[in-house]
Amino acid sequence: MAQAKVQAKMSEPPCNKFTRTLSMADRSGRLLENLDQLELRVESLREAASAMEQEREYILEMIQSIQNSQEMRNICAGEREELSLTANRLMGRTLSVEISVGTIRNSQQEDALRKATSIIDEIVKKLLSDMDGSRQQLLALLAACVTEAPPVAIDQKFQAIVISCALEDQKKIKRRLETLLRNVDNAEKNIKIMDHQKLDEAQANGTQ
Repeated sequence: MAQAKVQAKMSEPPCNKFTRTLSMADRSGRLLENLDQLELRVESLREAASAMEQEREYILEMIQSIQNSQEMRNICAGEREELSLTANRLMGRTLSVEISVGTIRNSQQEDALRKATSIIDEIVKKLLSDMDGSRQQLLALLAACVTEAPPVAIDQKFQAIVISCALEDQKKIKRRLETLLRNVDNAEKNIKIMDHQKLDEAQANGTQ
């Protein structure tokens, strides 16, 4: 009889109070794994937004380049007006796209960014009055931001400031300098073309 009771007891389903539950370490590990996966997605999101931000800047730059191009000046007034309206429409649509990728900075990085921005702004103010000198200054600043510097003098003071900036700010400073230099180069080309045209017109008038 006693043996039969033991066997019957053993054949009963296990009681819930003996069910194994997750330990605190297991729960913590699973949560940490989830956060690690989310961190990867956050970084991918920021990279995608940053790429879109750069694409927006590039599109705006290209539209402005077309608006100020010599080809635009060489067409008749009617066609130029139509193309200008299209360019302005595209400019407005592009500006309506707002993309913002915030950068977390400490006080030292905030101060460094302000100094770097101020230095670039001061050079930009002098562009119209001294384009060649400003271009050389911009090249010196850009040389301070790249690993393989071009054969120009590096602005050591600016380099120390940029190194103190957040990594994302360093990339944005470099992009801004590259954009400014492209704009200066395009402006110089347009000026040379216009001067050459005036010279040709003067020579033509002199032979008549």
